[in-house]
Amino acid sequence: MKFADTGLVPELLEAVAKAGYETPTPIQQQAIPPALAGRDVLGCAQTGTGKTAAFSLPILQRIDSVANGRTVLRALVLTPTRELAAQISESFSTYGAGLGLEHAVIFGGVNEKPQIKVLQKGVDILIATPGRLLDLMGRGFVSLAHLEIFVLDEADRMLDMGFIHDVKRITAKLPSKRQTLLFSATMPDEIRSLASKLMRDPVHVSVTPVSSTAEKIAQSVYFTDKAQKRRLLLHVLSKPEVKRALVFSRTKHGANRVVQFLDAGGIPCAAIHGNKSQGARTRALDGFRSGELPVLVATDIAARGIDVEGVTHVVNFDLPNVPETYVHRIGRTARAGAEGIAVSFCDDEERPYLADIERLIKMRIERAPGPTLPAEPIRPQQAASVERSQRSGPPPRRNGPGGRPNRGGMARRSEGSRGRAAQR
Repeated sequence: MKFADTGLVPELLEAVAKAGYETPTPIQQQAIPPALAGRDVLGCAQTGTGKTAAFSLPILQRIDSVANGRTVLRALVLTPTRELAAQISESFSTYGAGLGLEHAVIFGGVNEKPQIKVLQKGVDILIATPGRLLDLMGRGFVSLAHLEIFVLDEADRMLDMGFIHDVKRITAKLPSKRQTLLFSATMPDEIRSLASKLMRDPVHVSVTPVSSTAEKIAQSVYFTDKAQKRRLLLHVLSKPEVKRALVFSRTKHGANRVVQFLDAGGIPCAAIHGNKSQGARTRALDGFRSGELPVLVATDIAARGIDVEGVTHVVNFDLPNVPETYVHRIGRTARAGAEGIAVSFCDDEERPYLADIERLIKMRIERAPGPTLPAEPIRPQQAASVERSQRSGPPPRRNGPGGRPNRGGMARRSEGSRGRAAQR
């Protein structure tokens, strides 16, 4: 099947060809025709399967056919993260280059004034995260009165991030007569319930089951103590075959600590997670995409917007406690027919997580032999402290009368210290 067989207009076919695509992915083959026909579409497909083009191309064609030069908000794409919103916006720019439509992207963490200015000029298509959208809706800068198409992307991640109530507040403002496209990597009960309320007789599209992992991903796991994980990571990332690695941490603070350790070990890297400013997240992602930063440390929530070609390695520094998340993580390597490597670290507390993952993917992950680990890197300030202590030698002993150690004085100082500590 070719893109020309999906029913797209010449302007969009030309844009797709310029982007280097000839054959639609399975999700695109199944979702584009019914979406072009105005049907509701409920799609289940994991990251990297081409969902963005599956909804952006039909939206562009349908809105262009009714716009008639009048700019009014007719399509809304709701997505959970800033990175994913920016990525979707880039897709609309690429595919809609030959059309006269206006689109905008709004999300939190940045100055709202430029976003408001664009909205006041008028847009046909809006890509937004829930918090900023609700804020600007409440202040009268966004009206959904003329909306014709609503897209809920990464619906399961909306649920994981606690946005489901915000989503419901937004959908309550939607016109009853509209087309709804909902995409999700998994379909938990709450998402199915939401879909049943939002959609009318949807076309169900499901590709790449969440339990499957790419055939060209070599998977292995190291059993290690939690305290040894950082040194093991330094060992793995120091190998010459590691060109571009995505490292997953379960927590934001854990991601920061990993970056500090790798930086001390001489490996350029950056962290990306919800506590980082939008500017820092954009710089980190741009550096990773360009190759300036060979390692990016991310949490699962922030990683939903990472779509970077050429990721050679995915490292699960912390095993996820949800087995489906493992599949999503390692799916960021071995894209477009390339080969990839997925390495996981498993401490004693994480062994049940590993069992759940292997049960889901129906295979036993190869056990990697324990390597001889390098010494822990010493930070510059630590090295300076050690050097000073070596130059000065041991601290002088304080002697009392007659040359004997003043144990009484020492005891009194300790008691005083305890007293001050108690007061603090």
